Amino acid sequence: MKYPKFNRNIIAAIHDAVMAALSFLLSVYLRLGEDHRYFATGYIKTDTLIFTCVCMAVFIYMRLYRGMWRYASMQDMAAIIKAVTLSVLLFAVLMFIVNRLEGVPRSVLAITWMLLLFLLGGPRFVYRAFKDRTLSWRMTLEEERKIPVLLIGAGDHAELFIRHMSRDGMTPYEVVALVDDDPKQKGRTIHRVAVYGGIGTLPAIVNKLERKGVRPQKIIVTDDRLAGSTVRHLLEVADGLGIPLARLPKLSEFKQGFGKTPDVRPIAVEDLLGRSQNVLDREAMRRFIEGNKVLITGAGGTIGAELTRQIASYAPSELILVETCEFNLYQIEREIRGTFPALPLAAILGDVRDGRHIDGMFRTNRPHIVFHAAAVKHVPLAESNVEETILTNVFGTRHVAEACRKHEAAAMVMISTDKAVNPANVMGATKRLAESFCQALGMEERGASTKFITVRFGNVLGSTGSVVPLFQEQLAKGGPLTVTHPDMTRYFMTVREAVELVLQAAVLGAGMKERRECIFVLDMGQPVRIRDLAEQMVRLAGLRPGEDIKIVFTGLRPGEKLYEELFHFSENAVKTAHESIFLASPRFTDMASLRKTLEALFVACHERKTGEALSLLKRLVPEFKPSSL
Repeated sequence: MKYPKFNRNIIAAIHDAVMAALSFLLSVYLRLGEDHRYFATGYIKTDTLIFTCVCMAVFIYMRLYRGMWRYASMQDMAAIIKAVTLSVLLFAVLMFIVNRLEGVPRSVLAITWMLLLFLLGGPRFVYRAFKDRTLSWRMTLEEERKIPVLLIGAGDHAELFIRHMSRDGMTPYEVVALVDDDPKQKGRTIHRVAVYGGIGTLPAIVNKLERKGVRPQKIIVTDDRLAGSTVRHLLEVADGLGIPLARLPKLSEFKQGFGKTPDVRPIAVEDLLGRSQNVLDREAMRRFIEGNKVLITGAGGTIGAELTRQIASYAPSELILVETCEFNLYQIEREIRGTFPALPLAAILGDVRDGRHIDGMFRTNRPHIVFHAAAVKHVPLAESNVEETILTNVFGTRHVAEACRKHEAAAMVMISTDKAVNPANVMGATKRLAESFCQALGMEERGASTKFITVRFGNVLGSTGSVVPLFQEQLAKGGPLTVTHPDMTRYFMTVREAVELVLQAAVLGAGMKERRECIFVLDMGQPVRIRDLAEQMVRLAGLRPGEDIKIVFTGLRPGEKLYEELFHFSENAVKTAHESIFLASPRFTDMASLRKTLEALFVACHERKTGEALSLLKRLVPEFKPSSL
């Protein structure tokens, strides 16, 4: 059933009018008691109407009814006191002119003043207490003007920020305006700060404030639900206005530091993505991990390290970290031991290309769940190191997968990439072959205990060797920023979100009884043009792209594509129980023929026959289009 929508300002105005009339009637009754029937009959109706009209004129003039009751504060109470005082004084003057206040006891005016304050202020603060689910709130006091700022978003984040600015004399900011795309918010106020309109009118709003002498010196985004496209647009508008753009932390972080000055942060690259928060079944993740031995290969890399952090928080019985880089292993081991000192932890220097070592490792540790993140991922390096890439990405995966099945691990989760779809480079082709092997192994023996789960996704912001750290390094040197092609696009997500969805996909795969092999594909949102990303990072640094920092196009590198894909044309995207995770329909491979060709590929790699290795890789991955063949 749909209920009619009412204008909240009109409802507030009606409430105030009723309270004004009621306060006058009650004051007469309190002053005269039962005698009011005899002494007040001559004027009570007329004077009540006049008093109500005076009050409404004053309230409208002072915009009293436009304040949001949800955020009632001491500033609102001060405004009520001013409005009620002015109303009573104007009524007294008016009635003195009309009838010299004959018949109205002078004490009625004082009683009315007190009653009306209570009847106007009480409901506002009771409503706020109800909405806050508490009977305690802090009154806020107006401070002297400091650095004028404009807030994007008129919600809880903004209210909390304004309230803190008001009560803490050491804070550097004064909020002069609010901007919100919700048309119902326009014209309303939070702690006496007006909501001017939507983001589309931001330049006009700034000009209007400038004419009032309060031009904002900073624009602060308070709504962390804004779409990435909106944040990117805001960055361009703010750059055109010559005003820096910043943001508040998430509300949960803000409340943790409630007693301190709010941490106004620069807009980060992650904010430009503006990806919505995923709803995750964390209890299912905990049940999947808790009490089980978990082994992670490539534990010192970007994905592997974040997997390690998140898995450690779900209380596995033991965490086994496998990494070929000594320094990376040292770093992640030290971090986990410091954060989770009671967690049993094993740090093993190991190379997935060494099948005997991997087998012995599994025999000794008997992991229950395995996350395979070890891989060669850098496309140009993979192109120039064909044999090492194949040995790591293909045969390293085979060693781990066969060890999982031999030693009866419950699940193996392999991290894959969108470059495995219609690959144009060695890295993508080897990851596609690794996917195929895991699928074929899962189908080979239906009675086996291990489930093979592959999770495919795009680029991770800030990962080792990715474009974002490169741009940051080039910015620090004063540019230029190098982009291979003006039309190149890529999918991006944050490392934390990627790993959260990997764990969620692992839970989904482990719960599928009818299949022992799955390829899950993460929803990457809209692809981002690398040229736009470069320009936005220049703006984030407070500089002008093309003027302060040049952007240079260098041409496609070997193996690079203009755009990536998430699904092969023969893979249907099947929805799962999670809106951000899809299941790719399998492409079946005969294991017998696959093993035979893999043996020939293994020999070619060890004998450093690059051309033969590429030809065999092409045979195993028919859609692979190598640049060197």
